[in-house]
Amino acid sequence: QVQLVESGGGLVQPGESLRLSCAASGFIFSNYVMSWYRQAPGKERELVASIFSGGSTANYVDSVKGRFTISRDDAKFTVSLQMNSLKPEDTARYYCHARRTLYSGSRYWGQGTQVTISS
Repeated sequence: QVQLVESGGGLVQPGESLRLSCAASGFIFSNYVMSWYRQAPGKERELVASIFSGGSTANYVDSVKGRFTISRDDAKFTVSLQMNSLKPEDTARYYCHARRTLYSGSRYWGQGTQVTISS
């Protein structure tokens, strides 16, 4: 079955960096759009970044542009999110997501990893 397992969350101070990773299994990874979502307490889950099949195209929510970088390794079935210059408002639970296209097909979620930015 499909599995998405996130790692790399933690507690850091504002301005520091974290790298999240997601290990995927159970589907043809290279054919899927891989994304990171986040959800803060009391807020809706939001799409943070997506990377398309082939890895040459990525999209980001405006609030993280220039600070976050999504990447994928199709040989290792992993997707990563490098997060730099972290801000308190980046605090959320971050979820790995897989879908055949950006807007259609079955959706698969990981269990999430907590990211907390605090001084």
